[in-house]
Amino acid sequence: MEADIAEVVARIHHTPEQAVLAVAGAGNYALAWLLGVGGASRTVLETRVPYGYLAMTDFLGGYAPEQTVSADTSVRMARAAWTRGMSLRESDVPVIGLSCTATIATDRTKRGDHRAFISTWSAQDATTDSLVLEKGLRDRAGEEDVVSRLVIASLARASAVNAEIALGLSASESVETETVSHGDPIQGLLDKQADWVVVRPDGTMVADAEAPAALLPGSFNPLHEGHVKLASAAEDAFGSPVAYELSVVNVDKPPLEAAEIHRRVDQFRGVGTLVLTRAETFYKKAQLFPGCSFVIGWDTATRLIQPRYYGNSEPAMLTALAEMWGSGSRFLVAGRSDDQGQFRTLGDIVLPGGFHPLFVNLPEGSFRSDVSSTAIRDGR
Repeated sequence: MEADIAEVVARIHHTPEQAVLAVAGAGNYALAWLLGVGGASRTVLETRVPYGYLAMTDFLGGYAPEQTVSADTSVRMARAAWTRGMSLRESDVPVIGLSCTATIATDRTKRGDHRAFISTWSAQDATTDSLVLEKGLRDRAGEEDVVSRLVIASLARASAVNAEIALGLSASESVETETVSHGDPIQGLLDKQADWVVVRPDGTMVADAEAPAALLPGSFNPLHEGHVKLASAAEDAFGSPVAYELSVVNVDKPPLEAAEIHRRVDQFRGVGTLVLTRAETFYKKAQLFPGCSFVIGWDTATRLIQPRYYGNSEPAMLTALAEMWGSGSRFLVAGRSDDQGQFRTLGDIVLPGGFHPLFVNLPEGSFRSDVSSTAIRDGR
């Protein structure tokens, strides 16, 4: 490793940013350089090399790119790396997802350009560096060196490290850089550009990020102590984290507007993870998150088995329940007081025959709260 590279890497390691790096086709020297300087554990959360097409598809969450070496694929890789980093970080440090996808000199003649795309994804924006290499000027090791230097330069920029790294470009070569700020993820959800948005306790939002395996749906108007206690009781019951879920579309009410969604989202800062969806029914929620467990109250459980929410068709209701069961979904049911003040539990519900295993009772001793959002809004 040359001294100029080692010096820049050392400076990167002294920044608060942590990164997940994914490279395919080139950029491997950069990984070695980052790991070869002391302090690498402060920067590198994980490295990935999704070289094969199926490996790349898997890394992109099932998305099969038409062209592996492209700016679009590079950005998608960086986003996937950032999402992975958000799940791996152990504190509220800023995360960078970095990707490199390239095609360089190999043991056979290539008809197309030798080129590389390096992208960085942060909470604020995505930046892509594009480079077409002059064919025949260098051997594979020489092209790998150039691309890896550009990877380090891109990571330095994303880490706010002011560094000049000599790339060794010829007169016909140049790096083209494009930065795109992220739009409002909530607006993207409303515009159907995203299927869901994960809002983390620090307020960071990311579209289509990995969601927890258990969700507590609600309107949260407002969020109150009962919701928080129920989530805690459910976590004890599941032995795993529970996130809140808010659908911006409701079966019985008008869709929420962006300003109202932001108001409700703000309630969760420092409280817990919130998942925003357009899934107004549990059938749609289960389709969106296969195998997810849902935490619901007695009143919601009674509506879940009413045919009117399935086009007034009992066969459609039974089919939907069967599909949710088959996908691995389960419903943890907490007791609630009815309109007469009687505390009701799962045992008070007449479930369709054969579907009892789909529902699990949360004992009153584990959770009971008689507060409601309606009563809070009414000042009761």
